[in-house]
Amino acid sequence: MYLTQALHRAVQQTPDLPATVFGERVRTWAQSADRAARFAGALKSLGVGSGDRVAILAQNCDDYHDVLFATPWADAVVVPVNTRWSPREIAFSLEDCGAAVLVVDDSFLDVVDELRTLAPVVRAYVHTGERARPDGVHGFEDLIAAHDPVEDARRGQDALAAIYYTGGTTGTPKGVMLSHANLMAAALGALATGQFLQPRGRLLHSAPMFHLADGSGWVARNVVGGTHVILPGFSADSVAAAIEQYRITDMFLAPTMIQTLVDSAAARTHDLSSLRHLLYGASPISQALLERTMRLLPEVRLLQAYGMTELSPTTTVLTADDHRDPAMLRSAGRAVPIAEVKIVDDDDNEVPRGTVGEVVARGPHVMLGYWNRPEETAEALRGGWMHTGDGGYMDADGYLFIVDRIKDMIVSGGENVYSAEVENALAQHPSVATSAVIGVPDDKWGERVHAVVVLHDGASATAEELREHCGALIARYKAPRSVDFVDALPLTPAAKVAKRELRERYWKDQSRSVS
Repeated sequence: MYLTQALHRAVQQTPDLPATVFGERVRTWAQSADRAARFAGALKSLGVGSGDRVAILAQNCDDYHDVLFATPWADAVVVPVNTRWSPREIAFSLEDCGAAVLVVDDSFLDVVDELRTLAPVVRAYVHTGERARPDGVHGFEDLIAAHDPVEDARRGQDALAAIYYTGGTTGTPKGVMLSHANLMAAALGALATGQFLQPRGRLLHSAPMFHLADGSGWVARNVVGGTHVILPGFSADSVAAAIEQYRITDMFLAPTMIQTLVDSAAARTHDLSSLRHLLYGASPISQALLERTMRLLPEVRLLQAYGMTELSPTTTVLTADDHRDPAMLRSAGRAVPIAEVKIVDDDDNEVPRGTVGEVVARGPHVMLGYWNRPEETAEALRGGWMHTGDGGYMDADGYLFIVDRIKDMIVSGGENVYSAEVENALAQHPSVATSAVIGVPDDKWGERVHAVVVLHDGASATAEELREHCGALIARYKAPRSVDFVDALPLTPAAKVAKRELRERYWKDQSRSVS
């Protein structure tokens, strides 16, 4: 299996079908293949050899699509760079993976000089965009025009395809090494559920393309054919307008994005009737938000994908049919056909169904390892299973329920509290837009359950009101003992709530961050 295989198939079967739509620019699959072959030639002329790393630092665009295909075509490894990082964080990833070439767009031209100093490993810079280029930076279109197509290296199977860096919410980011077989197996596993993408439909990219949550959709869309409609980024207005204008059939959104869309006026003033599948994941979603989404989009098939970058990233799916059962809305679904999933204790023994433990998985979608981190690789993959760090349980029918990240567990008065359960209860209060629940130091309880809450515009609530509300839905010891009301929650680049940042506010004067 190799990523460019889908490109060859598309050229053979649908050469004139639009491959990408970006604003007014439309490129066919035949054009995509030609551009990939020519840019691959350009990479070789810049000194890129077999297995070298080619990084891309850009907002979503159709040229991003070209780089994703051209890099393996040139027998190299692609490294999508987090666009929300600081220059020093960007430079760290470039130096860590030894990137030979960096492709940048207009947004990052101004940091090229700084990156040249911070990341001297990069030998060549390539610019895609409209702005004037600094000296010594190659033009993307110029390179494509100046080079003849080269033969596809057909880099595939267990060869390294991509390095995706983790979000860095805990220490130094790690480069997750994914092979062609990893990425293809994950896509095929999700597609095998039968309810993932409309064949030859139109997939909307508004989540960041540097993130594998979106990248996995790119791979799967290539496999089944169709068109990528690409937005530079997410906003409720642009997404709703794009669905109407381009008759979008499929899209992926993180729960924070779904909430913004569902609560927007744009979702009610645009025609969203073409949408067939809405895939969500990357962070937990509340049952209350799910129910609001289903009311807004009753004909849309909702799917939840659970996994992580190290799992390429999908390992379980809650199908559209599963969503019809209200009792299943809290589940992350069942293992996709290519994956095994189980719940284990601290000694890696499988626990009885219904017992909370760590979620582990194995299969052809499990990463090769962390770049240049053999000890951390061995720890994560001990016993042949990827240890996710997520706490969950499995029911008698094999449905997975995530209760929290294990490290997010709060021990209050000797009782374990999983924040996801509290957040789901808070989400069912009509005034609550979103929340994050963390443990904070407490003289009496060791840690107390603390909620950081964002209210809907114009809504009101008190801490005591929310505590009473939660106490009616879950055990009272799980209800927040204190509440902060804020305008917005901090987010990681993957659109997850940055709980570490929230915790630091309360634990900064403590000798340790748990009690």
